[in-house]
Amino acid sequence: MGAAAFMKKPPTLRQLQCLLEISRTLHFGEAARNCGLAQPSLSAQLQALESALGVRLVDRSRSGVVMTAVGREVAERARTIWQEIGQIVEFAETYRDGVAGTVRLGAKPTLGPYLLPKVVAHLHREYPSLRLYIRDAMPLDLEHELREGVHDIILAQLPVSGDDLVVRRLFREKLYVAVAADDPFAGRESIDPSELRGRAVLGMRSGFHLHDRIRTLCEEHGAQLLREYEGTSLDALRQMVGMGMGVTFLPALYVQSEVAGRSDVVAIPLSGTPITRSIGLVWHERSSQAEIFETITSTVRATVAANFTGILLE
Repeated sequence: MGAAAFMKKPPTLRQLQCLLEISRTLHFGEAARNCGLAQPSLSAQLQALESALGVRLVDRSRSGVVMTAVGREVAERARTIWQEIGQIVEFAETYRDGVAGTVRLGAKPTLGPYLLPKVVAHLHREYPSLRLYIRDAMPLDLEHELREGVHDIILAQLPVSGDDLVVRRLFREKLYVAVAADDPFAGRESIDPSELRGRAVLGMRSGFHLHDRIRTLCEEHGAQLLREYEGTSLDALRQMVGMGMGVTFLPALYVQSEVAGRSDVVAIPLSGTPITRSIGLVWHERSSQAEIFETITSTVRATVAANFTGILLE
């Protein structure tokens, strides 16, 4: 007997929404509230779905709500359907209102907090119907989470590659040498990288692109990377530098936001060819929000040009 002959009525989106909330919360009362229903109505929606499919999806036990094996599988497939529905709505909003809808943006914690506040303010003024949901993620997780659908677009250090991805470089960000205020380098206008030979250098812990960048710089110029004292954030690096534990490299946006005007740490440019990290936006090639992402790209570039130093836009 075919599926069409078995089901009296196909599942409705409302029924699938109820199942998703039950699977997420494992609590009928909370699921009902999230769906805007009374609990008996939620139970009726679930029963109708089970009847339509001819299988039991949820069990109730003394310990609470338990999804059956088939219930977990159906919920996972329903989640995919729900995501597709959301993309359809966003696609329609884009063409109806221009730049509108919700965009889930993943960003590096060593970049997003220092760049995005000004970008978000600009976007909100120009496109009030656009909602930007920002989530910090470890740099090495960003690309994976983009492919998994956690983010619609990511703000990442380049290169990021993939035949199914669109990559737009935004700018190159200079790295500065950060030293304690009483360091012999503190009064210098610039530092030649060769002068770092033998100096103790603090870096980010593994998992951050800046960790690899600083390690490479140390290897190239004979500096000593202190592996026993690795920073978990740029703030941690700055604080250790301020205590005289070593020098480090800090990116321009962070320097302008958190170092300029401080009395404990001095950021000094490197002489010669600038040492930079390349920053870009990345999204799926087939995304229905591609036009919005191009608008965000233009906005970021304009905001950076107007508000930040130590940035190369070419």
